Amino acid sequence: MSIKEKYGLTDEGVRNVKLGAAWTAISNIAVFAGVGILFLAMGAFVDHVIGGAPLPDLLPYLAGLVVFIVVLFVTEYFAYYYQYGVIYNESGRQRIGLAERLRKLPLSFFGRRDLADLTETIMGDVKTIEHAYSHVLPELYGAYIMLGVAAAGLLVFDWRLAIAALWSAPVALGLLFGARGILAPLVRETRMRNIVVSDDIQEALECVREVRATNQEERYLEHIRADVDAAEKQTIKGELMMGVFVNGAQIVLRLGLATTILAGAAFVLDGTCSFMTLFCFLLVVSRIYAPFDQCLMLIAELFAAKTASARMKSFFEEPLAQGGNDYAPQGHDVVFDDVSFSYDGGDRVLSHVQFTAREGEVTALVGPSGSGKSTCAKLVCRFWDATSGRVTVGGVDVATVDPEVLLGDFSMVFQDVVLFDDTVMGNIRLGRRGASDEEVLAAARAANCDEFVSRMPQGYATMIGENGARLSGGERQRISIARALLKGAPIVLLDEATASLDVENETEVQQALSRLLAGKTVIVIAHRMRTVANADKVVVLDSGRVVEQGTPIGLMERDGLFARMVRLQQESAQWAL
Repeated sequence: MSIKEKYGLTDEGVRNVKLGAAWTAISNIAVFAGVGILFLAMGAFVDHVIGGAPLPDLLPYLAGLVVFIVVLFVTEYFAYYYQYGVIYNESGRQRIGLAERLRKLPLSFFGRRDLADLTETIMGDVKTIEHAYSHVLPELYGAYIMLGVAAAGLLVFDWRLAIAALWSAPVALGLLFGARGILAPLVRETRMRNIVVSDDIQEALECVREVRATNQEERYLEHIRADVDAAEKQTIKGELMMGVFVNGAQIVLRLGLATTILAGAAFVLDGTCSFMTLFCFLLVVSRIYAPFDQCLMLIAELFAAKTASARMKSFFEEPLAQGGNDYAPQGHDVVFDDVSFSYDGGDRVLSHVQFTAREGEVTALVGPSGSGKSTCAKLVCRFWDATSGRVTVGGVDVATVDPEVLLGDFSMVFQDVVLFDDTVMGNIRLGRRGASDEEVLAAARAANCDEFVSRMPQGYATMIGENGARLSGGERQRISIARALLKGAPIVLLDEATASLDVENETEVQQALSRLLAGKTVIVIAHRMRTVANADKVVVLDSGRVVEQGTPIGLMERDGLFARMVRLQQESAQWAL
């Protein structure tokens, strides 16, 4: 398997890793030039002291050192540049690539994957791989190249001392890489424990109000503490096992220096090796071991990176929600033609659903909870694909259209509004990114936003907090409607947009909705029967099947499920303490 596949690198990333490794090797080899100058200077000085040779001229050696320093600076500069300079852009490319992939994945993927797991992959796994290919891979491959070059030179110089000096490096690396079968499961388990803790923290932040309201702080924190303790124990276990193998490999590596000294001393004593040759070997060996020493310390990052890369690769193996860009519907009637659907092969949620939502009309989907209303809306805009049957818009099967192209024809207003920590104008402009300020303000006025925005300190430039935390429910809903008005799409999906509002806010929102819905194909998911009193058509769902459809008046006269639901809600409205 290539390093591109192993670590999920782009072609440019592979190129930069190779350049980083090459310059690291050149830098390490350049150090040998300094060792050579020192060896020659020491030899000349020894000849002067012991052999009576004239005192050597130091100028050539000093000039050699100057050249060595310049060469070392240049090689270190390029090694650093390709290890940490351009290569960090690779993590940016990986994150952008992941984001682009996520953008094109069907909603079913997000239903199967945990949010904390996805976040950990996008942020944590990319960071792990980034650290591996910036700190470990160039150093490791550079050390391999340097070892090969040094081994060739030392074998020619004295093969006996070369074997005594070099045997420990491949044995140490073999020991560590041989332990992957033990270490890899520990890395995976540590990550899973950390994801559990991340889930706990995320849940605690989202549910803090409910936890406090029910006086469950201590019990809830006890559960979190248990997960944190389990993650800590697993981390310690993983670090301990990694430490055992890393330190064991380093001990083996150090034995090479010991065997060099022992073998060299024996050869010096029997006269088959000079002291200066032994001295040279010791200098070279110390330089060979230095980069390997650093690599062994970081080798755990390499194992973690391989596991992280496998998780990232799983994103790119997921099938995309693909379709054509040629989308030319004849009008915007939405037709459910014998549609059945189940989530990921489970029980059927919809069964043989058949109805038409006509352009210029309001079609309401009503029924008990779990009857399949929201699922129908998801199939229309292709968040999911029908298991059987067809959903068409203007005669075009939505399953054949690229989701991003299809969604250009949809505006959505849901009960749970999603806003960003941006200005009021910035949140409305999401409806159409290229809209001018005048167009955004016109949409805001049509949605009755002026009334509350005028009270804000910076008006439409006011930051509204995460998910509109500084706004009321009605204000958030009107921003959502302004966004939909700005988009101006021919099909509008409403998921009980006024259900949680008070009477005053509901009136404001209803006025804004009346402007949004004019002349559009409108599908309303309704839970309150009075909301659909003026609908052109009502489709009644029960247990995933269409049990009734028609006008509100006609369904009341039929005295079926719809009429029963209306009566029950009227009775509950009259209930009082």
